Amino acid sequence: MIPPARQLAKVSLVVLSTLTFPASASAQQCGGDFRQFLTGVKQEAVARGLSASAADRTLNGAQIDQTVLARDRSQGVFRMTFLDFSRKVISGYRMRNGAANMQKYASVFQKAERQFGVPAPVITAFWALETDFGAVQGDFNTVNALATLSHDCRRPDLFRPQLIGAIAMVQKGDLDPRRTTGAWAGEIGQVQMLPEDILLYGQDGDGDGHVNVKASSPDALLTGAAFIQSLGWRPGEPWLQEVTVPSNLDWSQTGLGKPRRASDWAAAGVAPRSGQISSSLPASLILPQGRKGPAFLAYPNFDVYLKWNQSFVYTTSAAYFATRLAGAPVYAQRTPDPGLSEGQMKQLQQKLVGMGYDVGKVDGILGARTRAAVQDVQKQLGFPADAWPTPTLLRKL
Repeated sequence: MIPPARQLAKVSLVVLSTLTFPASASAQQCGGDFRQFLTGVKQEAVARGLSASAADRTLNGAQIDQTVLARDRSQGVFRMTFLDFSRKVISGYRMRNGAANMQKYASVFQKAERQFGVPAPVITAFWALETDFGAVQGDFNTVNALATLSHDCRRPDLFRPQLIGAIAMVQKGDLDPRRTTGAWAGEIGQVQMLPEDILLYGQDGDGDGHVNVKASSPDALLTGAAFIQSLGWRPGEPWLQEVTVPSNLDWSQTGLGKPRRASDWAAAGVAPRSGQISSSLPASLILPQGRKGPAFLAYPNFDVYLKWNQSFVYTTSAAYFATRLAGAPVYAQRTPDPGLSEGQMKQLQQKLVGMGYDVGKVDGILGARTRAAVQDVQKQLGFPADAWPTPTLLRKL
């Protein structure tokens, strides 16, 4: 299962030391005639030190893919709850295969942790969720996908550098513009990375002189580890821990961006379901489905998951999956308060906008800004401020 495109929080980096020259000021940045747009991309690539022949090999046959545009505008997986999504993607099959693959590639994972500080369960969870351990890597032509999204004026600042990166990969012999396929958003390989990141963090894990993140598991796993390290991974520290919470907790203190020392959470009655709380670390108490659903302490390494993918549901599921692969038990059986349908969520967002809150796009998705607004309104109304919107709250508004 391939999730929606990662919205990388980091600023786009220079892909190679030779690619340091500014793009032509006259280059068409997005929209307009597609062939003229590609001519501008070629000019930019050449200005950045890439060969004209590599640009031609990459771009000459590129086409707009309407299916890519449709996918970009309908990312429905973001509307699933944490329990629904995590139960769907963390199957017994994936748990068994995850354990088997960690054993099969033990030497690669040992090298990844030694070199980059990232433990095997963390890499393996991404490997499983992104492509089912390399089995489902996507069948969209990578160049067409990147050209389509670069030409589209919704997010050209994200995708145009990736199209230049694809030209660089063609020049290196690591991408075939006609045959290389991947996700609809241009991500390639077993852990689904964009071309610029492959160029920056690519690792030749099997020693063949190339970085082949599609066919070589060692290449993909080491490259993924290097990328995770670049996002700020802190070696030797936890990332997520399931906890139990007392019924009289101050719920307004929960949620991302409100860290306290883990020892302070323990003093307030928060207790781990397994292992020990890392008392010296800061941690946020997150409640994906409110105070009656699963509860987790999110340590600083959880921020790396949010840089990988900004969907709270996806990142929490990926981090939880990694804890399971590391030996944590299945989350406790809880019965959250009923949530909202997509239509109800849109109604709620419209009401919040009318009250002066910035929830971003009214899209029926419980994103970070909607959660923050819900928590504030709950506090004002005297509701438990756990940031989980319910039909009762909607009726009250």
